[in-house]
Amino acid sequence: MATAEYPSFLEKSKDGQLTELLDVQQHQGSGSTKRREGPHAHSGWFSPEGGLIAVDLGTNQLWFSKIDEEKNLFVPNEPATFTMEEGAGPRHMVIHPEQPWIYVVNELTSSISLVKRDSESNNYGIEQTKSAVPDDFADPNTCADIHISTDGRFVYASNRGHNSIAIFSVDQKNGQLKALGHQDVQGQNPRNFTLSPDENFLLVANQTTNNIVSFKRDQDTGQLKVVHQIDAPTTVCLLF
Repeated sequence: MATAEYPSFLEKSKDGQLTELLDVQQHQGSGSTKRREGPHAHSGWFSPEGGLIAVDLGTNQLWFSKIDEEKNLFVPNEPATFTMEEGAGPRHMVIHPEQPWIYVVNELTSSISLVKRDSESNNYGIEQTKSAVPDDFADPNTCADIHISTDGRFVYASNRGHNSIAIFSVDQKNGQLKALGHQDVQGQNPRNFTLSPDENFLLVANQTTNNIVSFKRDQDTGQLKVVHQIDAPTTVCLLF
C-alpha cells in the first residue's frame, strides 16, 4: 500500500524513480568449461509477450520468466530454462521482429544459434548454429554483441580477435542464417555496436583501441562501408 514515505510503483514510475527491491531471480548451476564455474547472467531481454529472457553464460542456458504485475514477482516459465550447445557460452540475443525466432550469440564458441520453440511440445530447440568467424581463422576469438535489423532481414555480430562484424542474411521463411561476409572494425576488441535510429549506419565501440567507428549500411544488401571514426577512451557501450 502506498504511503507518503513509500509511494506506489506507478506513482514512482511517473517521476522516473526506482522503487525498493521487488524481487530477485537467482540462477543455479554451472558449466564445464572456463568462466562457467557458476551462474553468470550476462544479459536480460524482454520478450514480445512481456516476459523476461536471461542469457546466462555461466550455466550455459537461457532462463525464461513471466512477470506477475500484481505481485511484482518473477514467475518461471514452463520450461524455465534451455541449455545451449556444450561450451557455447551464450552472451547476448535478439528476437526477430515478426517471428518467434531467437538468435543467441555464443561468446566462447564464436557462433550464433537460432533457437525456436516447438508449438506442440512447448520445448525449445536449436535449429541452426553458424560460425561468426571465417572457416580458416584459427586465432583466439570471442563474440560479444549481436543486433538484427528492424525489417528482420539481417543479423550482425561482433568478433573480438578477428576484430570484425559478421554479416548474415535471414531467410524469412524459416529464420535460417546465411553468411554474407565480414567487415573489419578498424580497431580491436569490438565489445559493443549499435544501429542508428534510421538504420543507415552501424557504429562500433572498439574497447582496446579507444575508438568509435561509423559504417554506412546498405539496407538492401546488409553490407557495411567505413565512413568515419573518433577517439573515445575504453568504449564499451553505445546507445541512441
